[in-house]
Amino acid sequence: MTGDDVRVRSAAPPDVVRGAHDAVARAVARLRTGGQRVTPPRRAVVEVLAAADEHLTADDVSARIDAVLPGVNRATVYRTLETLADLGVVTHVHVGHGATVHHLAGEAVGEDHLHAHCRRCGRVVDVPGDLLDAVRGRLVQELGFHLEPQHVALSGTCAVCSPSRAHRVPSGET
Repeated sequence: MTGDDVRVRSAAPPDVVRGAHDAVARAVARLRTGGQRVTPPRRAVVEVLAAADEHLTADDVSARIDAVLPGVNRATVYRTLETLADLGVVTHVHVGHGATVHHLAGEAVGEDHLHAHCRRCGRVVDVPGDLLDAVRGRLVQELGFHLEPQHVALSGTCAVCSPSRAHRVPSGET
């Protein structure tokens, strides 16, 4: 079996599937450019993350892979996530006191983003990658400190859980 033989099926609309396919192609190209093999577990991890519409824990990734590629050991999934993160294909985010979640890195999906985590409901919201650029610049200028916000989630209360609900979530979003 080659790495090209593993496919995660999706019931998503065609444009979403096409976007996921493009993300997988970019991630696989990055692996190959870096001289890395595209093994079935690596491809499966990338495909699961590309098909997900939420941020997944390593256990979530493992369970989804097991559904399409039985027999991949959970430890292999953990090692694969770590390797893919080291190669810049996958990003991990520490969310509150919960488990670390994973997603494809910005280069694979076409845009960088940061995360905000609601302390009440646990929802993780993607926010623009440049949101903290002014803060980053100021920290470097004033303290020589280089902020790496992509690995942590900003903590607060989402629009749905906010007591004032001043910033309501547009209909259709949750």
